[in-house]
Amino acid sequence: MPVPAANLRPILEATRTVWESRLEEMFARGQFILGEQVASFEQEWADYLGAKFAIGVGNGTDAITLALRDAFAARKQSPGEVLTTALTAPFTGVGIAASGAKIKFADIDPDTLSIDFDDAANRVTKRTAALVPVHLYGQPCRIDLFSKLARQHKLTLVQDAAQAHGSKFHGRRLSEFSNYVTYSFYPTKNLGCLGDGGAIVTSSPSIHKRLREMRDGGRRGGQVSYGPGINSRLDEMQACYLRSFLPRLDDWNADRARTAALYDAALADIPGVRLLKRYPCSVCHLYVICAERRDKLREHLSKRGISTGIHYPVPLHLHPAFAACGQKKGSLPHAERAAREILSLPLWPYLLPSQVAEVAEAIRKFYS
Repeated sequence: MPVPAANLRPILEATRTVWESRLEEMFARGQFILGEQVASFEQEWADYLGAKFAIGVGNGTDAITLALRDAFAARKQSPGEVLTTALTAPFTGVGIAASGAKIKFADIDPDTLSIDFDDAANRVTKRTAALVPVHLYGQPCRIDLFSKLARQHKLTLVQDAAQAHGSKFHGRRLSEFSNYVTYSFYPTKNLGCLGDGGAIVTSSPSIHKRLREMRDGGRRGGQVSYGPGINSRLDEMQACYLRSFLPRLDDWNADRARTAALYDAALADIPGVRLLKRYPCSVCHLYVICAERRDKLREHLSKRGISTGIHYPVPLHLHPAFAACGQKKGSLPHAERAAREILSLPLWPYLLPSQVAEVAEAIRKFYS
């Protein structure tokens, strides 16, 4: 049987009666933008994360852009430079660029592949205006240290938690470390919808008020724009799905963690495979290995019906879109090496132990 890299069908089947009921409510009301479903989900998501407010937006990219724009405007400062990791989805960089800021990239910790704090701290200059650390693969980076660094240099701290739904750092919720935590609800996320969606989480009433206006063209519920804004609103249909899935998130995260542990045990002694350091706080969004002859291994698995991914094949400083950063090939060696070796194995809630064993056995045969 084929083993897909991700599979939404069992998630949808497990929650069918709930989301069907919510969709019927939505159609009965006839409101499809910024209605009761969105408002309810925003409160439920904020409560789940231990924050006061959540602002639903069109996607995770817009969440980063809006957070940075709001911070720069509130501080009455020009965008300046924003520091982030080179190993992340392009949309982290796209979101930063859309705020008007210039991007600089830091290298990664080769053991976890998360942004390396020491390298990032050494790259902070008088031109740095904000930090956007990414909680990669479901595992928080050293957000405690980034929070201190931001306070020390009076920098805005925006957390990209697009892969870290429900994750904590040493028992503390991510919202405790900064005024802006951004999320994506892309379908394959730990909490995803059936299209695009995103949110910004904060406990600041003033930030909440400003972002609600900014996401809706600067409006305050009418047809008058009172300030700068964009059109980026989480829609009612996606909120129906998110509200239906949220009560299952802890169980699904635990299921992902059990699957990751099975992979750990099955792959630990295979030469040519290096496992990443993972901490209990990880919500295991992706299960990523570093593999010798990665592309050949991926081809080998594909022939056996096993789908894989690469997150991410090119570090952002080598993307033509971000060439203005001025960081050339060889400048971030750990990120560049990781991009040549990383491979994401199948991982989703309800993945069977027998499927994990099938993937592991195929990898073992490749290196035997």
